[in-house]
Amino acid sequence: MSLKDILVHVDHSRGCKERIKAAIKLAILHDAHLTALYVLSKPIIPGFIEAQLSQEVLQAQVEASKNAAKEIQQMFEEITISEKVRSEWRCVEGDMVDQVLLHARYFDLTVLGQRDKESLDAPGANEMPDQILLRSGRPVLIIPYTGHFETVGERVLVAWDGSRLATRAVNDAIPLMKGAKKVDVLAVDPQNAHGLNKHGALPGADMSLHLARHDIKAEAEHLTSGGNLSAGDTLLSYAADSGIDLIVMGGYGHRRWREVVLGGVTRHMLNHMTVPVFMTH
Repeated sequence: MSLKDILVHVDHSRGCKERIKAAIKLAILHDAHLTALYVLSKPIIPGFIEAQLSQEVLQAQVEASKNAAKEIQQMFEEITISEKVRSEWRCVEGDMVDQVLLHARYFDLTVLGQRDKESLDAPGANEMPDQILLRSGRPVLIIPYTGHFETVGERVLVAWDGSRLATRAVNDAIPLMKGAKKVDVLAVDPQNAHGLNKHGALPGADMSLHLARHDIKAEAEHLTSGGNLSAGDTLLSYAADSGIDLIVMGGYGHRRWREVVLGGVTRHMLNHMTVPVFMTH
């Protein structure tokens, strides 16, 4: 598979510009078409209050939302034109999660933003990016809401645990890793694996060999968290020490009762990521 069609969700959160820049870098690297999706969501107004508002006030809110969308559109088009990226702008009305899910299924990759507590006022924002990861059936790349990312995919960390979801994530990410200068296949606490997820004597070695046959420079590594750090913190610490600019991992969880059953490492990464994270479910 190659990346030829990339979708980026855009909004008014503080990380939107960096998200667009990251998507553009991937589009340039893979000679892909980039589509920006902005969702006009109806403000959540209690019925007893809405009944007291005039049509003029409600229409003014709609117009304000459309004008705000135009600001993001202008920023997106200015950047894509300057970078000479083939691009498209889409502005749709409806529920944020439903619309992003609908569009994501027609793209090779969807670029999303990490959930930002400062930007949860938009309807549906508190369900992003989790619901897209768990329900779209497509790979997602999640960009942290803070930080600047000069490169995405030059130095890659694969979070390897031998599971089905990790296997899918690694293979879905092969197009992103093709041009990487360094790929580390890291197993955390491999001695705790059991059943079909056992790693063997050399954790990550077989997956590194598989990637090597795709002309990807991969090396197997393994660490023991030692009880002082969680698996998620161990991954992030390794990423910081090794100059990693992309983490590849499976996204664990169930589409219902997200806060209860979303996998521990997945939830930790979504909350505390410091570099872009590629996930599939």
